[in-house]
Amino acid sequence: MHMSEPAAPSAAFRSGFIAIAGAPNVGKSTLLNRILGEKLSITSKKPQTTRHRILGILHRPAAQLVFVDTPGVHTAAGLLNRRIVDAAMAALGDADVLLAMIDAANPDPDAERILLAALARSGRPVVLAINKIDLLADKTDLLTLIDRWSGRRLFEALVPISARRGTQVPRLIEVMEGLLPAGPPLFPADSLTDRSQRFLVAEIIREKVFRLTGAEIPYASAVTIDKFSRRAQRPIHIFASIHVERASQKGIVIGKKGAKLRQIGEAARRDIERLLQSRVFLKLHVKVQKNWSRDSRALQRLGYE
Repeated sequence: MHMSEPAAPSAAFRSGFIAIAGAPNVGKSTLLNRILGEKLSITSKKPQTTRHRILGILHRPAAQLVFVDTPGVHTAAGLLNRRIVDAAMAALGDADVLLAMIDAANPDPDAERILLAALARSGRPVVLAINKIDLLADKTDLLTLIDRWSGRRLFEALVPISARRGTQVPRLIEVMEGLLPAGPPLFPADSLTDRSQRFLVAEIIREKVFRLTGAEIPYASAVTIDKFSRRAQRPIHIFASIHVERASQKGIVIGKKGAKLRQIGEAARRDIERLLQSRVFLKLHVKVQKNWSRDSRALQRLGYE
């Protein structure tokens, strides 16, 4: 959301793109939100919540760090998942610095193997964040992890962190800032992301679907914004569609007498109002689009290029 021209940098100014990569549910989005001090990326306890590249911009006195939150790297099955993983891998190739994340408490060896291969091919400086150290019952396990990962000699630095609590996150930022190339700011000083408000609103609604429904519903759902109307002195009117693949899923999302859909809408509206700093009228519809996640044309219409 560009509001003005980038400020003139000092001679020592650094800037660049930092791709955050790791297995699903490793805490990438939680870390980005912690770094920015704003909720930009949606989160849930379910894996593969992030489907799109999310860009977040951190402004520092001598640097501009442009973070790219990528979808989780995993062995992809199905057209949608393959596109999601392709998006993550493409982001690695475009970055100046790579921030790899692993879960100290619940490692995913298969995803880590895929990630390590991609990191080794990249030729970029790599920092490893060992996340969720607050969940380790035996702290000597952390020393074992550090020893094992440092032996790979792939990383410029290893930083144990807790993205949820903020532990060691300032240190992680300092390390990444030092690895960025010299250069001017890439975005205006008041920019937080390059994503539109419509996109962020759709992501908020999708987050509530992920959090408030179970079983297969989150992975069979997508959200589009049908209308976004802003008028002076009035609530912002937003009409959105939740797309599912089967009629039975539609019934679950709507719930008995519409109760589940109201719950999703109320939770989404509160977060959207915080994002937009305005009162919001939100209307949700549920639409059945059969097997959309396996249809290339449907994926394109729903924003999965």
